[in-house]
Amino acid sequence: MLNLGILISGRGSNMENILKSIKSKKIPINPAVVISNRTDARGLKIAGNLGINTEVIESKGFEGSRADYDKKIISILKKYGVTPENGLVCLAGFMRIISPQFVKEYKNRIINIHPALLPSFTGLNAQKQALEYGAKYSGCTVHFVDAEMDTGPVIIQAVVKIKENDTEESLSKRILKEEHRIYPEAVNLIARNKVRVFGRKTIIT
Repeated sequence: MLNLGILISGRGSNMENILKSIKSKKIPINPAVVISNRTDARGLKIAGNLGINTEVIESKGFEGSRADYDKKIISILKKYGVTPENGLVCLAGFMRIISPQFVKEYKNRIINIHPALLPSFTGLNAQKQALEYGAKYSGCTVHFVDAEMDTGPVIIQAVVKIKENDTEESLSKRILKEEHRIYPEAVNLIARNKVRVFGRKTIIT
């Protein structure tokens, strides 16, 4: 069974949804640790209430490089058995760009969710980008993390139709509902060893 590490910066609604799916025996994975880069992240209390180990590595005021910071993350992950060989790392509202060294060591073992249909509207404010562009559809994408931003192999996507009167808030709310559905599904597929990566493509077996 894989060991799961989740990285958060705030409330972590996707984190909470994944952990509750695990607790209800829907996903065969061991929720080993939740790590935050902020001491005030609300998700720490949520994870603690669910009986999950939590750790904080404060990024504010950290004087080293991004790689130096990530070495601390990696040491905590390995402490809880979340290794490149037997672990999975989920980014759930983790507001840091992880280093190429971290990505290389945990190749195809780090996943993230983005509120757009990648490769469209990468980076921040994806919902706003979609509205300003006049897109008819948006959605969300669970993908493997690589060395660039929001460019890793796609695992699962969900489509959300954009309404004429949508605001950034209303669109974000509908997309988040789909995030809560497909992120646990992606974790489940990986936990059951059903995802294969071939270059830029993934195949679900």
